[in-house]
Amino acid sequence: MTKKRILICTVVALSSGFFGGLTGGQIISMLHNQKCQNQTWGLKMMCNAWVTPGAIWQGSIAGIWTGTILGAFVSGSITRKIY
Repeated sequence: MTKKRILICTVVALSSGFFGGLTGGQIISMLHNQKCQNQTWGLKMMCNAWVTPGAIWQGSIAGIWTGTILGAFVSGSITRKIY
């Protein structure tokens, strides 16, 4: 049972970290791109191109950490042995 529990917790933690990274990158990218909204069209495109990579990196790292930790906690809580 212990090896199955470790496998389940690992898979859930990694998959929730992956989805957390995707979600975090998208959310932070949208928030950072709002800073560029009151520019003219050309400056808006340049601003978006400048801001997006850093925002995606920042959001993805935060999402991966948060998703992995929460996924491990939840899967550990669900699969724990009740005495």
